[in-house]
Amino acid sequence: MSRIGKKPVELPAGVSAAVSGQTIEVKGPKGVRSFTASDDVTLAVEDGKVVVSPRGKSKRARQQWGMSRTMVANCVTGVNEGFKKELEIQGVGYRAQMQGNILKLNLGLSHDVDYTSPSDVTVTAPKQTEIVVEGIDAQRVGQVAANIREWRKPEPYKGKGIRYKGEYIFRKEGKKK
Repeated sequence: MSRIGKKPVELPAGVSAAVSGQTIEVKGPKGVRSFTASDDVTLAVEDGKVVVSPRGKSKRARQQWGMSRTMVANCVTGVNEGFKKELEIQGVGYRAQMQGNILKLNLGLSHDVDYTSPSDVTVTAPKQTEIVVEGIDAQRVGQVAANIREWRKPEPYKGKGIRYKGEYIFRKEGKKK
């Protein structure tokens, strides 16, 4: 039995869900998200809760049960609160600034990096050393943050680069004479 799958997903005030076949559509104050579950699970909306249950005892049905429940919960969280990833830039001369929907990164390369943010994700730079990525889709927010971080990953000797807020970088000792 899936411990995660057993729990119904609560629908907070202002969020509604509609099931048609294997697709659930969740509407909330931040937007609309939909998720299509596999044929191994059933989706049902019962008195303010979304219930996910397996359609058999096969291994695949049990695997899809917990995953489907988590995906529905992410849809509900996304349209109600949204998702947010914060990045920090560390390094002398490293900085970021927004110009329209283009994030300009100065990362010590021979050129500035221009990253055009997708339409469904909001990228902001409140300070020169901070980047905030927000949206209603957890996967898209994480992917955009990972794409930005990819330009200059934190290195282990000085810790320079783009890191997630609160991320610990394992530091190495330099070469000895």
